[in-house]
Amino acid sequence: MNILWLAWKDYTHPAAGGAEIVLRELAQRQVREGNHVTLLTANYPGAKNREMLDGIEVIRVGSNRYIHPFQALWYYLRHLRGKYDVLIETVNTAPYFSLLFRGRAKGYALYHQLAREIWHFETKKPLSLLGYYIIEPISTWLLARAHAPLITISESTKRDLARFGWRPGDAHVISEGIEIQPVSNPDTIQKYDRPTMLSFGAMRGMKRTLDQIEAFDLAKQDLPGLRLKIAGDASGEYGKQVLARIEHSPYRNDIEYLGRVSKDQKIELMQRSHVITVTSVKEGWGLIVTEAASQGTPAVVYDVDGLRDSVRDGVTGRITQTNPTALAAGVVGLLRTPAYYQTLQHNAWEWSTHITFDQSYQDLKQITEAFA
Repeated sequence: MNILWLAWKDYTHPAAGGAEIVLRELAQRQVREGNHVTLLTANYPGAKNREMLDGIEVIRVGSNRYIHPFQALWYYLRHLRGKYDVLIETVNTAPYFSLLFRGRAKGYALYHQLAREIWHFETKKPLSLLGYYIIEPISTWLLARAHAPLITISESTKRDLARFGWRPGDAHVISEGIEIQPVSNPDTIQKYDRPTMLSFGAMRGMKRTLDQIEAFDLAKQDLPGLRLKIAGDASGEYGKQVLARIEHSPYRNDIEYLGRVSKDQKIELMQRSHVITVTSVKEGWGLIVTEAASQGTPAVVYDVDGLRDSVRDGVTGRITQTNPTALAAGVVGLLRTPAYYQTLQHNAWEWSTHITFDQSYQDLKQITEAFA
């Protein structure tokens, strides 16, 4: 079978993240089952226009975030339409609308999340207002008119999309997956000798890292030994604000900024820290939460889309109101009671062992075979 994916980034892109990991794992499994898989994606400096990656034929067209979808659609219509049995369009804010022109191919839309509130944090006015009120609602509604099966990774995103025209019968949720191997037993992990909060990920406005520093300052008053480790890219404007906020913290000597870290360093941080805090405006799932859980570290997160899917409040972690005071209380409540902490730690770890890409792929196959 010939399968075509459309996506804004491939997993070698410098800005690749969780969505690109998911695409890679699913596409590689399709290749292993004997399918011919092509990925139509954007170019980036130093990349080839065409190459084979792990058995996947990669075609790169255009590099501008806003123009690329139109270039890719034009390329598809001129060179690829009619050559594929299955077309999977991965939507990252800007759709390709290939599903409206898919020809004989069976089409599917894969959404990790809608941007929605993220527009207000990542773009300036008037573009943020145009994106939130006009661009995303209209483009999502138009794509829904293709009546193609919808694939997503959380009930939160499924509900979000239902508001913009996707019919419940067309929507299907597949399991998320993680590329980190879960530890065999969380009891064997040696934690830091002091209670440690971990903040992990690129510093962007929608991640609200500043909230985590403020929550740390508050929690420190109840847990004097607490310290905070922050890992991630701080090169942008928001990252500079984070670094300045660290310097102005009354507890700055207990805050360590590590910059970008390797995969091995990431795993060590997740294993040795006591709790990870996540304060995004919204997520598709909250992959970082499940990764940390797999290494024996529970999470305290804001009550937003995606994070309320990847954490079961009071069972695998804590979900709090979206303010630093509530986040601090969640951290203190978790770390202050060892028995409670150990219960949530084990529950989170146990759940993570069932969140695999093998399961994700089986979910995807079940959907594509049902609608073949």
